[in-house]
Amino acid sequence: MSNSKRLGTCIGALLTAALLVGTAPAIADVVAYPKIPDGAYAVVARISAKPGKEAALREASRQLIPAVRAEPNNLAYFLHESREEPGRFTFYEIFATQADFEAHVATKHVQDWFAKLPELADGTVQVTPLNILK
Repeated sequence: MSNSKRLGTCIGALLTAALLVGTAPAIADVVAYPKIPDGAYAVVARISAKPGKEAALREASRQLIPAVRAEPNNLAYFLHESREEPGRFTFYEIFATQADFEAHVATKHVQDWFAKLPELADGTVQVTPLNILK
């Protein structure tokens, strides 16, 4: 069984167990798919830390989470770190429109993060715009 199938099986079992004991929130409260408008603007952004700078880039990136999630037209914002390559980060972001994403990039908190990258990151941020298929 592949790692992704094992992970899916484990997550499914945990959710089922949580639902049976009444501790899990309703799925609709966790995943707001119906609230994502047609034409929403999604991106995946990737960045890797310089050797020895993994913890510093992790912390600098984690500090973005509450600020970005508080932006008015941010619909989803997740920061991930590779389990196989610590220090390799992937952001998954959804904004109501491309203009909202561009406004996000111009915010002080994001610009401050970009200013730290020459010291912390191995290369630049690789951004892939995505269409959300429904």
